[in-house]
Amino acid sequence: MGQEANPRLMAVKQLDAAAEVLGLDSNMHALLREPVMVMKVSIAVRMDDGRVRVFKGWRSQHNRFRGPTKGGIRYHPDTNEDEVIALSMWMTWKCAVMNLPYGGGKGGIRCNPKDMSIGELERMTRRYTFAISPIIGPDKDIPAPDVYTNPQTMAWIMDTYSILRGYTVPGVVTGKPVHLGGSLGRNEATARGCVFTIREACKVLGIDPQKATAAVQGYGNAGYVSAYLLDELGVKVVAVSDSKGGIMNRDGLSPHEVFKHKRGTRSVVDFPGAKAISNEDILALDVDILVPAALENVITSSNVDSVSARIVGEAANGPTTPEADKVLYSKGIFVVPDILANAGGVTVSYFEWVQDIYHFQWDEERVNHELEKMIVKSFNEVHAMANERKVDNRTAAYLLAVDRVARAGFERGLFP
Repeated sequence: MGQEANPRLMAVKQLDAAAEVLGLDSNMHALLREPVMVMKVSIAVRMDDGRVRVFKGWRSQHNRFRGPTKGGIRYHPDTNEDEVIALSMWMTWKCAVMNLPYGGGKGGIRCNPKDMSIGELERMTRRYTFAISPIIGPDKDIPAPDVYTNPQTMAWIMDTYSILRGYTVPGVVTGKPVHLGGSLGRNEATARGCVFTIREACKVLGIDPQKATAAVQGYGNAGYVSAYLLDELGVKVVAVSDSKGGIMNRDGLSPHEVFKHKRGTRSVVDFPGAKAISNEDILALDVDILVPAALENVITSSNVDSVSARIVGEAANGPTTPEADKVLYSKGIFVVPDILANAGGVTVSYFEWVQDIYHFQWDEERVNHELEKMIVKSFNEVHAMANERKVDNRTAAYLLAVDRVARAGFERGLFP
């Protein structure tokens, strides 16, 4: 992995850039560059054929100045320690940008869930939960779904943790099934928050959504929901893609019909009436709005010159490298950075956590209203900071976030 593509180095570079602009105290800067704790575990799982396989897993807690750590768990064959640490750092800033009472956490298991049965995934999840159970809890570290994990995964974690504690602890995870204490609106929250920020960016740039076009790279939950919410906003979605390739139709695609096709064939590829396009080419399309909704490091120094969208709304974590960021800013492209654009998920996870603590469920209208209010407020704070400091939106978001975390750290002090 090259240095530009290393997510941990990327996360540290982004912090360093904000620290320099802020004039951050060197001791605090050093503290924020490192995670508080990283647990590495080996997970022995009995597979369906009787073999025992050992999977590697991690849980990183980056910072606790503002509260318990919070962040998802991903299952992916390329997951590694540096990625998990970087994601936990980004979660710290994401929570701080949204002014949530959390620090950042993240977990992952290196596996290919597409090649595993439901029983194998359940056994792996429960073994992983047992291994990390000493460091998680509603007042310690609260996991949530991420890449290739879902509400069922969270239900297994909650159940395993509750059995170990001897009583039901719904607040140990968020993103659970609704009837187990999950929040209404959580499934769409990441994408909904992203589309709220894109809508606000359109206002800033004077773009009429009814006349705008969009391309979405990645057609998992975040990508699909982003596509259909953009469609509902009046934006014409002309291209989408997944890990197997992409499709394009300049007359527009029906996000729901594409999703039905993907559900039946396991890919958006070969959707009737659409032209095939690569994941690389989708980034270069002449559209108003580009939504990277897949994995990290898709916009880099090697392809950034081809990006021509007016708005890049980062539904994925870390899709743009720092080197590419500078080029996008110089080209006048309005980037809504990941720590703001995809913060809807953790915001509604916060709502879920609050509901679990009080044993009271909000209706979906209230969830979406509160999410919109918080996302729009944070967008305006970031945009105002960018204008005040004459910096790009990502740097502005980091300035807000790092300052809030550092202030909490200074006020708490260093023990002993």
